[in-house]
Amino acid sequence: MTSSVMGVPPPITNAETKALFPYLDLKAQFASIREEVLEAITRVMESQHFILGKEVENFENEIAAYCETPNAVSCASGSDALLLALLAADIGAGDEIITTPFTFVATAGAIARTGAMPVFVDINLETFNLDPRLLEAAITPRSRAIIAVHLFGLASDMDELLKIAQMHNLVVIEDAAQAIGARYKGVQAGNLGTCGCFSFFPSNNLGGAGDGGLVSSNDAEFADRVKLLRVHGSRKKYFCEIVGTNSRLDALQAAILRVKLRYLSEWTHARRDRAATYIELLREQGLSDRVMAPTVPADSVHVFNQFTIRATRRDELKAFLKNEGIPTEVYYPTPLHLQPAFQNLGYESGSLPNSEAASREALSLPNYPELKRDDQANVVGAITEFYRKH
Repeated sequence: MTSSVMGVPPPITNAETKALFPYLDLKAQFASIREEVLEAITRVMESQHFILGKEVENFENEIAAYCETPNAVSCASGSDALLLALLAADIGAGDEIITTPFTFVATAGAIARTGAMPVFVDINLETFNLDPRLLEAAITPRSRAIIAVHLFGLASDMDELLKIAQMHNLVVIEDAAQAIGARYKGVQAGNLGTCGCFSFFPSNNLGGAGDGGLVSSNDAEFADRVKLLRVHGSRKKYFCEIVGTNSRLDALQAAILRVKLRYLSEWTHARRDRAATYIELLREQGLSDRVMAPTVPADSVHVFNQFTIRATRRDELKAFLKNEGIPTEVYYPTPLHLQPAFQNLGYESGSLPNSEAASREALSLPNYPELKRDDQANVVGAITEFYRKH
């Protein structure tokens, strides 16, 4: 085994163990709240009320309080939250919606499902979020909205974005799927634009036991339209006011999420603490010419759904870490403007260079509340070892 590097323990080799720890340990999270979750599930099963109802209503009220928003409308998934928000804004065929290509496909997929066209604007490499300085050039007479993605748990640079949106009368939808609890200049994500869209996918900071989503809005009329759209456009049974869809949060998911919501602030603090530890350990190694740690603007609260570095020789580093028993993930290996599903939009390689660079360089390290500092030290030790050899 190699010697310790500047106080960081050396990585444990593959000969000693195949897996040091998981990338995300949802089993450990469940073990800490097991009895409360099982009690919540039992409560729903005994009620035999599975669709909407009091459990969902209570969850919506509780998460509205957490997110500091007056209106919270749950739905079946984060993807549906985006779609419902676009439909509530009357987005459709012929409209153009500006967003980032460096995000999960659901962002642009929701746009395409309405018949509108995604228009991709490049990112700021320091934050991984849409660069508002590039917005003006993308606006045309057909522009109707901007979807600002708060990627990895960091809110987008919203002041300039909102100013431009107001000048051009554009709806602003916040894709806050990874950013529940994040803040921008003191304001919670989801309260900065027309609405916010959240996901309760199991790996998110607030994750259910399956899919789930939510739309928040300060506009009661907008929220009411989302609520109408999620139940086939009907307020009264068998009477349809508008064409909607079926996108309701199950009562079982709501009950589980209500338990987890009670711990979300504690878990978020732990994620931020683990991120600070990574930043400290990486700084100690003097790897700034090889590894760029996440940027956290002074006016923002980052909730670190992912701890994502930019690294030279990323793919080689990832393979090396895997061999050392250290799991990592690449979010996202191909930006949306170069995906086959969007080739009809006419983007070419090199057209959005920062997003393409991020897709080559971004590497997400394990980061969750139960992660031990010694495990983080092993991660950074292995990264240091790789760059010593290369």
